[in-house]
Amino acid sequence: MLYPLALTDVAPAGGIESILGLVLPLALMFGLMYLLLIRPQKKKEKKLREQINSMIVGDNVVTIGGIVGRVVNLKDDEVTISTSVANTLITFKKSSINTVVKPLSD
Repeated sequence: MLYPLALTDVAPAGGIESILGLVLPLALMFGLMYLLLIRPQKKKEKKLREQINSMIVGDNVVTIGGIVGRVVNLKDDEVTISTSVANTLITFKKSSINTVVKPLSD
């Protein structure tokens, strides 16, 4: 009795439910990606920018290449550090600083 109804070519009614069923999971995935990946990265970058902008002569720094030294001179976009090997002076762009360590005050 129901068999003839199954053979009819009736397209399913497309509506807001079908669009919502496709868009909602995609929107949830982008929202989750933002919360888990993008937002923490931006917080970390903001913290590093603040450290670099508050850097003063005498701070210890680590560059993105792994060079460790003490800040001896600051210019607009450059920083000169002194390494422990024969007090070598090296000039870097501020964007190449990876970590700023403030010296302990006694």
